[in-house]
Amino acid sequence: MNRLKTLLAVTALVFFSAGAVSAAPTKLDLNAVYGATSFHTQGAMDFAKRVETHTNGSVLITVHPGGSLGFKGPELLKVVKDGQVPMSDILMGVVAGSSHVFGVSSLPRLVRSYDDARALYNDIRPLYEKAATKWNQKLLYAAPWPPSGLVTKKVINSAADIQGIKTRTYDKNGAEFLKAMGGMPLSMPWGEVYASLRTGMIDSVLTSSESAKNGKFWEVLSNFKPINYAYPLNMVTINLDYWNALTPEQQEAMVKAAEETETAQWKNSQARSEEALQTIKEKGISVSMEDAAFTAELDAAAAQIQQKFLEKAKKAEAAVLGKYIK
Repeated sequence: MNRLKTLLAVTALVFFSAGAVSAAPTKLDLNAVYGATSFHTQGAMDFAKRVETHTNGSVLITVHPGGSLGFKGPELLKVVKDGQVPMSDILMGVVAGSSHVFGVSSLPRLVRSYDDARALYNDIRPLYEKAATKWNQKLLYAAPWPPSGLVTKKVINSAADIQGIKTRTYDKNGAEFLKAMGGMPLSMPWGEVYASLRTGMIDSVLTSSESAKNGKFWEVLSNFKPINYAYPLNMVTINLDYWNALTPEQQEAMVKAAEETETAQWKNSQARSEEALQTIKEKGISVSMEDAAFTAELDAAAAQIQQKFLEKAKKAEAAVLGKYIK
């Protein structure tokens, strides 16, 4: 009996040394700023499933929606850099104060279609990757929100209609653009927007039809002007220390999952934009397009912000922007 116990103990030790440690899956938390029904949170969940599949279950990612881990805004690059969370989704424009290039995708009226937005992304992605590396993280994938417009109480048909309206914006570019148009931009976490609309702290939001749908803005606002302001990018990054701890095979599988997710999210963004526009119409929000006179006013204000941004751009960044800033 003692010899059997010894034999079992040795066998267990050999098994443990040979494979038990390596067989344990790597578990990673992914901080997601938006709620579980959000387009980008669902993309993160899709990414996690793809990673599990491609790594044969050796890497398991848990997505935490709604900023439930306590991180939601400009601090996100630092949070991932320091390893407070291994991974996070990040709205690029929100962290442009940490790295200037991350403000590119939210520049006003720089691109006017998904094709143009994708071309810009392909051109400038190496600079996004370089910036992420400086913050001790790897950029896995990025995809755009549907194009931003103005969701308002009153109809907006000209710059004069924007004078004095209090608008929630999502980054510095949007704030400066609305100031140039005569508006009063305010910054606040997404989770506070609906209540602020209810109380009158704000009376409009610079956002997409998708976000207007998710926020049920038809309960508090009446109009949407799809001014094609920007196609702001949301990215998912991973801390480089966590990344380097993965095996080459796991890294390859995660890159594959990221590429697949990115492709799917770009397609989904356009589909969700069209579906959401129809939904908010059906719920009672009036949608109206800009006329030539308003287009000229919007473009004039956008040009101011673009040029101001370009003045602070580094050489490589300016070279890319030169293709798009007319």
